[in-house]
Amino acid sequence: MEKALGYDSDEPFWMNYQQIKADMADAFVFIGVWIDKIVYWVMSKEEIKNNKYLSPQHRGGIEYQIGITHKNIAEFDTYRVEPNKLGNIVLQKGKRK
Repeated sequence: MEKALGYDSDEPFWMNYQQIKADMADAFVFIGVWIDKIVYWVMSKEEIKNNKYLSPQHRGGIEYQIGITHKNIAEFDTYRVEPNKLGNIVLQKGKRK
């Protein structure tokens, strides 16, 4: 039986963000929802392309996925953004180089 988890739960989880097309946007927002917390991660397309958890989703190599799990969530802390800073960080990371 699956159930919603609290943020500090010791239970395993896997959030799979699918159909990522890194060249279709300059910045990406991932949202994690627990029963007691919402977490936002913002990544530039370069950060997406270079992320070690990025894997192909379908044949053809244009769609990818990233899984955030109980084992690797701490590695995404660098991309974590507080809600009141979300818009500014998206604009900052979305600037074309």
